[in-house]
Parts: sequence; C-alpha cells; structure tokens
Amino acid sequence: MKPDIHPEYHPVLFIDDEHEVIARSTMTSSETREIDGVEHFVVRVDISAFSHPFYTGRQKIMDTEGRVERFKKRYAKRGKKKKAPAAEAAAPQPDAPKAEAAPEAPKAPEAPKVEAAPEAPAAETPKTDESTEA
Repeated sequence: MKPDIHPEYHPVLFIDDEHEVIARSTMTSSETREIDGVEHFVVRVDISAFSHPFYTGRQKIMDTEGRVERFKKRYAKRGKKKKAPAAEAAAPQPDAPKAEAAPEAPKAPEAPKVEAAPEAPAAETPKTDESTEA
C-alpha cells in the first residue's frame, strides 16, 4: 500500500435514539466517550438499521393500485393503432393522379469470393554448401 494516501480510521460510537453501535470510521466529532479503555468519537444519527421503518416492519405502503395495473393503465393508449387512417391512405383514389414509381436503388456489389489458401510446400531439407565441406 502507498503511504499517506489512505484516510485515518477512528473508533466511533454511532448513537441512534436508543441504540448504540461501535464501529470504525473516518468520521470524528467533538464529543467522545471511553469504552473499555478506548476513546471513541460519538456520532449521533437520526435513523439507523435499528430504527428504520423498513427494517423494523413499521413501514406502511399506501399503494392503492398495483404496479402492474398502473403500468397497463399508463401505457394502454400506446398499444392501440389507428386502423382507419392507414386503410384510407393505402386505398387508391380514382381522382388522384398516379405518382411515378420511384427508381430502384442500385444494388450493392457482391463481396468477392474468398478462395482457400494454397497448401504450403513440404519442408525441404536444408542444402549444404559443397564448398564448405571438408
């Protein structure tokens, strides 16, 4: 670990209204309390896991409609398609002049065919230079 880059941790006593939790933290306070011969900083908190309504079971959900029903109600209009205007646009109108057919877009050239690579020649034995032989 690199020196002088990590924060200092202190023994801390977190106090909820009626509960106390001893931990280590970077938090400090001016109030301290000695516990088992160790000086702890005292940090007072409004809500902890001991008093939070979600964890204590005192939380009341005031949901009159279920989530799925609200979703269906909200997005029900988006799922319906208008059939009448689309049918009118698709039907040919006898009094309207005929529109010229749009020219077809040119086709993209085909990708060149890839042929199999030729096989590598068999490894030849190295030839010795006759002039260097003794």
